[in-house]
Amino acid sequence: MKTLVIALGGNMLLRKGESGTFDAQLENAKRTAKRIAGLIERGYRVVITHGNGPQVGNILIQQEKGRDEVPAMPLDVCVAESQGEIGYMLQRALRAELIKRGIKRPVATIVTQVRVDENDAAFKNPTKPIGPFYSKQEAAKLSKKTGALFKEDAGRGYRRVVPSPKPREIVEKDAVRRMIKGGVIVIASGGGGIPVVKRGNRFRGVEAVIDKDLAAAVLAEDVDADMLIILTDVKAVFLDYRGKCEIELRKTTPEDASRYMKEGHFAPGSMGPKVQAAIDFALKGGRTIITSPRYLEKALKGDAGTLIE
Repeated sequence: MKTLVIALGGNMLLRKGESGTFDAQLENAKRTAKRIAGLIERGYRVVITHGNGPQVGNILIQQEKGRDEVPAMPLDVCVAESQGEIGYMLQRALRAELIKRGIKRPVATIVTQVRVDENDAAFKNPTKPIGPFYSKQEAAKLSKKTGALFKEDAGRGYRRVVPSPKPREIVEKDAVRRMIKGGVIVIASGGGGIPVVKRGNRFRGVEAVIDKDLAAAVLAEDVDADMLIILTDVKAVFLDYRGKCEIELRKTTPEDASRYMKEGHFAPGSMGPKVQAAIDFALKGGRTIITSPRYLEKALKGDAGTLIE
C-alpha cells in the first residue's frame, strides 16, 4: 500500500473573492474531500497537509482589532489556531465523505511543530508579509508600539514581515508514523507547521512562517512517503509561464528543475517553493507530482501534471 502526502493550498478552502465564512470554507473542504476519498477508496494511505495563508491572515486581523480588549497571541500560537480551524473542516468533510462511501477510517488532525534552525539566515532578513495592510503612518506607529518590522508590499500598503526559515524536522513525526500504521488518515504540519527552535530538550515557538510546500517535503521524507502531491491552481509546471514561449513540463529531474529555477522560470511567491520542495524530496529519493485537483487522477496515471523525480 503506497503512502501519499498531499499538500493543499490554503486558498483551496478560502478562494479569492469569497467572504471567508465558515460555511463557505466548509463547502470548499467538501469538494476537496471527494477527491481525497477517491484515492483512499483506491487503496492509498493518505497524509494531508495544507497552507493557511488566508486563514492565519484573518486571525491576525482579529488579533489586531481586538488588541485593546484581549491579549494578542504570538504568531506561533496563531499558526496553531489555524491548524485546528482548517484541520477541523477537513476531517469533518473527509469523514462524512468516507462514511458515504462505506469506508470506516478514522481521520485526525495533529497539532504539529516544525523545528527550524535559530541561526537560519532568514532571521536576519525577514521577508514574508503577513496580516493586514497599513498606511505608512499606521505601520510606523505599530512598529514603535510592538517592535514589529513593516515593509511596503507591491504598492498596496505596508505589511508586517517575518522570517521564513527552512524546515528541518517534523517534531511529531513519530506520532504521525504510528497513526499512519494504525490506519488513521492524518492531517499534519498545517500552514508549514508551528515554527520552533530547540534549546536543550525544550522547544520554543518563534515569530516566523514556514513555507508549507517545503515543510510538506520534509513531512513526506519523515513518514517515508512514496509520493508527494502538491495541489495548486494550475494543471502543471510551465516554463515561461504565460509568456510567448510557454512550455508545459510533464516530467523533469531535480537537476534540470534546479537549472530552470536559476533561469527565473518560477516565481518566488508561487511556483518557486513548490518546485523547490519537489527538488528537495527528489534528492532524497522521492517522487513529486505538481498539478491541480481537477487533474489529480490523470496525473497519478502519468497523463497530466508535472512529475519530478
